[in-house]
Amino acid sequence: MTTSGAFLAGSLAGGPAQARGTTPGVTSAGAPMRIGTVALTVRDLDTVSRFYREVIGLTPIETGTGLARLGVGETALLELRHDPAAPLASPRAAGLFHIAFLVPNRTDLAQWLLHAAERRVPLQGASDHLVSEAIYLADPEGNGIEVYWDRPSETWSWRDGMVEMATLALDLNGLVAPVKTRDWAGLPIGSLIGHVHLQVGALDASDRFYADLLGFEVMTRYPGATFLGSGGYHHHIGTNIWNSRGAPVRSEPTTGLADVEIVAEPGTLETLRSRLSPEQASEAGPMGLPLRDPWGTSITVVTAES
Repeated sequence: MTTSGAFLAGSLAGGPAQARGTTPGVTSAGAPMRIGTVALTVRDLDTVSRFYREVIGLTPIETGTGLARLGVGETALLELRHDPAAPLASPRAAGLFHIAFLVPNRTDLAQWLLHAAERRVPLQGASDHLVSEAIYLADPEGNGIEVYWDRPSETWSWRDGMVEMATLALDLNGLVAPVKTRDWAGLPIGSLIGHVHLQVGALDASDRFYADLLGFEVMTRYPGATFLGSGGYHHHIGTNIWNSRGAPVRSEPTTGLADVEIVAEPGTLETLRSRLSPEQASEAGPMGLPLRDPWGTSITVVTAES
């Protein structure tokens, strides 16, 4: 979500409250399926890599010819693939809406915001989504970014089996007011990509892929958008048609989203395999199960390490 005109403040669902989802301790990382490494194709590897190191706070994990892998600790979150000749992706094309970096707590988000303010980083929005608080910006090649923290899952509200989310103004002064000392040394251990929000051409077709095939559960809907999660999490995948309604299959190569890695528990992966066509299942290899959504966005499902 962002604070763009596509959103109005308020609940995303109505009706009598239900008990679903009130379980304490639900997290993005604890779900049967969650986001692993996200890959972007970039034209200027040095500039984009420096941005994610110096602004977002990732650390280098692996560098090579035409490649940079960045993350937190020893965990790679972002892979940058260099293609200086790649045309810039159209803002109306299917692909990335934003990558969402999840920090462990509210103080971490406040510390990141103070860091961004010191560097005079242009922000695109800041929202209270009821389940989370989020700040939005973009990298030097226009890829959308969210930095956010989750409120504890036992505080989330549910109606008609859907999690209640909204887009309310986030009080940035109130966010940073409790911070007594500046303490920023990059994204803290425990940070991860909590979700990825995608632009798609049609919601019904994206539901068939991300819900019916991959097995994510629809957690809530909004005009022009669907939010899907695993294990009771508010969303690991967001899809919307705000800019991309009717978008065709993506042309390649372009800048922007190159692949989303989904990490699945072994049993969850086997259940997914049972839903695949023989042709899709035959593509599985040692690097995972490569799939493409209806617009050609690459999704790679891998098994969680024991």
